[in-house]
Amino acid sequence: MDTFDSIFQRAAERKGGAEALEALLPKAATRQALKRRMDDRYLAEMTKCVFRSGFVWQIIENKWEGFESAFSGFDVSTCALLSDEDLERLTQDRTIVRHAKKIQSVRRNAAFILEVRESHGGFGAFLAEWPSDDIVGLWSTLKRRGERLGGQTGRFFLRFVGKDTPLISTDVVKALIDQGVIEKAPTAQKALLAVQAALLQWQAESGRDLCEISRILSASV
Repeated sequence: MDTFDSIFQRAAERKGGAEALEALLPKAATRQALKRRMDDRYLAEMTKCVFRSGFVWQIIENKWEGFESAFSGFDVSTCALLSDEDLERLTQDRTIVRHAKKIQSVRRNAAFILEVRESHGGFGAFLAEWPSDDIVGLWSTLKRRGERLGGQTGRFFLRFVGKDTPLISTDVVKALIDQGVIEKAPTAQKALLAVQAALLQWQAESGRDLCEISRILSASV
């Protein structure tokens, strides 16, 4: 693998210099900021990411006021107690996107957040306490315990709420292939762990957040 400095320099050249590249980089939230975020906002972001998947994102944004109203401001307890009849009614609600399985995911993800609240005091504390060197484990937990939160959906959720995480975009995959880390888009646990190991090595070299490293990788190809 190349050193992180060489990857950064290549990315900077492609983006018009180091200053221009730095301006593109995302920033992770602090542990305190993650803890301060309320559980209803975590459920709202989960829902937004689930509904965006496979849709034009702007469609979801345009209807978001309707989502907030239909799901009671994403109050976690209220959403966890939605009945089957409530969910059926929501599939007829024209103020939201009427996708039955995604509507059903709100109830399950609310229950997931309640489970985490019991053990950690809040979903933000759960994210803040998750070890930064086991991001693959966090992805797996979202997929296993949540609903429709696997793959890129779960990663987008983490990125948008501020938890430090890389995104495995097409360009990031290409960069990782060029570095000999993987041979194709990683889906199996072994490949994901190989990606994690490479990112952690570059993090040790650079002191940067994982979200910054993945953006720099994407800019380097």
